[in-house]
Amino acid sequence: MKTLHRTTFFGWSVFDQSRNLDFNSVLWTGTPGNVAIDPLPLTPHDEEHLRALGGARAVIVTNSDHVRAGRRFAELTGARVFGPRGERDSFPIPCDDWLGEGDEPAPGVRTLAMEGSKTPGELAVVLGGDTLVTGDLIRAHQGGRLNLLPDGKLVDRARAVASARRLASLGVEAVLVGDGWPVFRDGKKALEELFAG
Repeated sequence: MKTLHRTTFFGWSVFDQSRNLDFNSVLWTGTPGNVAIDPLPLTPHDEEHLRALGGARAVIVTNSDHVRAGRRFAELTGARVFGPRGERDSFPIPCDDWLGEGDEPAPGVRTLAMEGSKTPGELAVVLGGDTLVTGDLIRAHQGGRLNLLPDGKLVDRARAVASARRLASLGVEAVLVGDGWPVFRDGKKALEELFAG
């Protein structure tokens, strides 16, 4: 796993050729027991690194299209799996609990429910008060610049835009996207630029 913008954040990625971008996973060690978001398969090297970091106590899956290796990761670490409450009745894997707006599954971890994206109740996660992790709605196809999921994939564009605008008010420093390039600095500015002009 790679160290990200702080020494408590780690990430690993898989390049998706059809979309020409990386799929990303995040591990935050800034809370007791560690939290993983949208975990992808781990290499043997990354499994060893994860063990050295103390494993994980929670896995948060932001939406049903980001299940990835969530169950396998939980089996490896003994972590509890959390999914979006909005998909509870149709989620493709079993979850130990469900998250929505304002939930705090671990110290320093707060979830926000996004509306209008391609899946109901997609989660965004704020870690440590200043780092935002997004699922599908907000991504980055170009380094240093965020973008929204294409209109054709949105269920309701107006609601999706309102959800994304709300994130800009959080004042986060970093935006770690599930798909594409992370923004390590000036995250608030990058979110505001989504709607400039």
